[in-house]
Amino acid sequence: MYKSFFGLRAQPFGASPDPRFLFLRPRIRETLACLQYGIASRKGFVVLTGEVGTGKTTLLKTVLDSFAQDRIATAFVFNPRLEVLDFFEFVLTDLGIPPVTRTKSGMLLQLNRWLVERYRAHQLCAIVIDEAQNLSWELLEEIRLLTNLETSSEKLVQIVLSGQPELEEKLHHPSLRQLRQRVALWSRTQPLDLDETQAYIAERLRIAGATETVLLPEAAELVYLYSGGIPRIINLICEQSLIYAYAEQIKPIPAHLVESVGLELDLVQHPFTISSPAMHALMKHTLQTTPRDSLEPAADSANSLKERKI
Repeated sequence: MYKSFFGLRAQPFGASPDPRFLFLRPRIRETLACLQYGIASRKGFVVLTGEVGTGKTTLLKTVLDSFAQDRIATAFVFNPRLEVLDFFEFVLTDLGIPPVTRTKSGMLLQLNRWLVERYRAHQLCAIVIDEAQNLSWELLEEIRLLTNLETSSEKLVQIVLSGQPELEEKLHHPSLRQLRQRVALWSRTQPLDLDETQAYIAERLRIAGATETVLLPEAAELVYLYSGGIPRIINLICEQSLIYAYAEQIKPIPAHLVESVGLELDLVQHPFTISSPAMHALMKHTLQTTPRDSLEPAADSANSLKERKI
């Protein structure tokens, strides 16, 4: 409803992961290259971790889309809370292989024959497991054993485990040392800093068709303070700000309107938080790099920002 008001062709801050809007900052380019290399080079296991909302799923979809469709077959497991047989059945079905039996041995034999055929045709196969921190111990062991499907020199199937920082903690458990030793590449996503947040907002608006300023600079600073640089929360705040601005027929969006959104979403007193070490580093970085005077227009008084918890 606000697209015509702001001159946009698409919604710039949608909730669904959309590779079109991937913000290719240097760290993301490195992570993207790492994942592409891990799959293309048949490294076996690749792990991607990051805080909630830092763009892992969007990154994974971008990686898979970067391969020609006739070169790679993928199974994307978005709900890992499965029993072992359900997991194998899901993977085979997503790869386009109709299971002829529902026994583990039968499905593994069927998968192995199919993988050998793909390998002989110089094609890749990747199994991507999102929210992998929720995998059961039993299923993690079964997934580790999948990498035994190999030739004398290369893995037949590439497995990407993606999850929150708890996944790294889980993989460092002594009982998973065999799996951890097979991980060829580790990648991590991080929250954006202030400059990156401003560039992220501007880039998404540009892709959506914006030709004039939509958010004032001090409004973008508030978005960063309330979101902690987490892209999903940036999207939430900006989407609500666009709706509020359209309702009040205001453009470009001023800081006081973003502040109203923050109050409505309860982000002033109870902001979305990341893990304690990351939050401490974020607060330290903010105090060192953000001039206090530049934040004053976003508040009703000079003291209101001091009282906020970020």
